[in-house]
Amino acid sequence: MGFNAFYFEEVMSLVRLKIKGISYSQTQNGAYALILNEVDGDRKLPIVIGAFEAQSIAIALEKEIKPPRPLTHDLFKNFSDRFDIVVKQVIIHKLVDGVFYSSIICEREKIEEIVDARTSDAIALALRFDAPIFTYKTILDKAGIYLKFSSKDKDKDEDDDSIVVDEILQESETVEIDTGATSGYSELTIEELNKELDKAVANEDYEKAAKLRDEISKRN
Repeated sequence: MGFNAFYFEEVMSLVRLKIKGISYSQTQNGAYALILNEVDGDRKLPIVIGAFEAQSIAIALEKEIKPPRPLTHDLFKNFSDRFDIVVKQVIIHKLVDGVFYSSIICEREKIEEIVDARTSDAIALALRFDAPIFTYKTILDKAGIYLKFSSKDKDKDEDDDSIVVDEILQESETVEIDTGATSGYSELTIEELNKELDKAVANEDYEKAAKLRDEISKRN
């Protein structure tokens, strides 16, 4: 097989992913699961990430939350913009002992460079550059799962982004929808919610800010 044929085969085996949501583990302290969904299929790719990376990804997903000072990934974006570096795409290219390895495909002055990165960092940057996220079909075949809903959840919205992470980490076939993400805020008025949102952003409590924004969005 020549180089061009090999390259074509590798490109054709790429599967595009989108972010379905992030969930917090109730049993594993500080553990979050980032759930990626194949664009043209039903399989999900769960990736365990740290609290800081989960917060950074959540902020990038919630466009209306603007930190008063740039976070690390925002700083990287600002730095790249200043020097005309563009992130073209992110590829989750390897899975070893449960750890996902990713590459960031960058371009500057029409020259492409490949940068090794942790998957959580790569995805946080992909969001900020509006860059697509891919993995290889072989990785999705190995680590992708079909999330089945229990009978008590069948009437719930399957597009809900909050999935109980403990079910994912245990590789259970039954997944529940977390509907309590904004519990405790339902009794507040819109004005009070907005004040709490401003306060959370000022204190850089972005996890709380995201929940408040969800509650505000529900009211609107």
